[in-house]
Amino acid sequence: MAKIAPNVHDPRGRKVKILATIGPASRSPEMLEQLFRAGVDAFRVNMSHGDQETHAQTIASIRALEKQVARPITILCDLQGPKLRVGTFKDGKAVIRHSGHFTLDNDPAPGDETRVCLPHPELFKVLEKGQRLLIDDGKLRLRVIRAEADRILCTAEVGGVISDRKGVNVPDAVVPIPALTEKDRRDLAFAVQHGADWVALSFVQRPEDVAEARKLMGGHGSLIAKIEKPAAITQLDEIVELSDGVMVARGDLGVELNPEEVPPIQKMIVETARRVGKPVVVATQMLESMIESPAPTRAEVSDVANAVYDGADAVMLSAETAAGAWPVEAVTIMDRIAGQVERDPGYQGRVHYIRTPPDATTADALAQSAATIAQTVTVAGIIVFTGSGSTARRVARERPSVPMLVLTPSLKTARRLGLLWGAHAVHTRDIGSFEEMIAKGKRMALRHGFGAAGSKLIALAGVPFGTPGSTNLLHVVTLTGDELKEH
Repeated sequence: MAKIAPNVHDPRGRKVKILATIGPASRSPEMLEQLFRAGVDAFRVNMSHGDQETHAQTIASIRALEKQVARPITILCDLQGPKLRVGTFKDGKAVIRHSGHFTLDNDPAPGDETRVCLPHPELFKVLEKGQRLLIDDGKLRLRVIRAEADRILCTAEVGGVISDRKGVNVPDAVVPIPALTEKDRRDLAFAVQHGADWVALSFVQRPEDVAEARKLMGGHGSLIAKIEKPAAITQLDEIVELSDGVMVARGDLGVELNPEEVPPIQKMIVETARRVGKPVVVATQMLESMIESPAPTRAEVSDVANAVYDGADAVMLSAETAAGAWPVEAVTIMDRIAGQVERDPGYQGRVHYIRTPPDATTADALAQSAATIAQTVTVAGIIVFTGSGSTARRVARERPSVPMLVLTPSLKTARRLGLLWGAHAVHTRDIGSFEEMIAKGKRMALRHGFGAAGSKLIALAGVPFGTPGSTNLLHVVTLTGDELKEH
């Protein structure tokens, strides 16, 4: 069994966050607590599997854990998105001959080795000669010879066994279907009703997909756009601008793109999000072998380490914690990898390879100044007072060399910051004066392990207090060690 962290009030000792998917292997209250204490900062509820009743129980268990450990815990609900699938076959399956012809049509009759129904009429309107159709996660590859109103004739570049209702990917065309299905709309309403902190939107192809989801959310929760379609790459800046964060969903990206294209695109997505100061999550197959094995491969360790070196805000575990045999061990090892990378003397140089110039605002200038002071003067951390979390995001964009203690009167803000690099969020009462700010900041820093007597900290806030977007104050404070005795 993995070693359990003794005191959850202490900062994790790393700045990158761990997002773990909940499933049959991990949804019990006991396992949720073990995962949290092993290092999980945020839990992903995958709406593609299970029913809403089960998900409601999971969310309730996470909120109960939150009260038990007195720490805000982040919940992300991940929408399934539309799934393109072929129809059925006479014998449940068929063999498509390599280099042979195969037809996709609108005939609902069971298919055979020459044809099958494609129950998605919108595809017949957009597919053109030369475009690809990838079936069963790319195991079968078809190339369009001729597309007509009721049938698509293809040649099989890679043949093989095809069975009932296998998934279809269309990498070369923008599919004219919305990112939100009726199921997604129901699940989105469920996520909002149950107070999800983040909602992840699948099948994003264009900025309009993000705008529609945001409208349906009605200001509740934050929105992550999953970048898993090649079409999204062409409008990445606009999609990131409309989102609160992005996810590099390497599963579908790896199906629809050549394998060698995925690493540079991952870096481009991370850089785009970091440049504008929005959280970016790297997801899918990070420690895949740990679904069955108690130890990862060396390649998987390098993969996680590279995402941390790139400055990703969070790294995600999927089936490793949802259905794997070693969920706590997977979290523990990911925690160890991240911690080791961040202790590397070369880490700061690598994480700043991506330039994130500040906007021409007082708040951005102060955030940059805080990071610069942290490099020049020995400080234990940066204390950020914020209502909306925007100041914390500005500081995180600078990837300072010290951790960030975020004090906020908003529990919703504290929870959402579970996906923000370097942020240790604390829900606390609001402040009303400069003196109260300094006293509370020093007290909370000692309580949460940010330094000891004699340590210096940088405090960032806005005056007048309680006014959104008013960050205009930077102050360096010194802990005496007596702050806790005074209260």
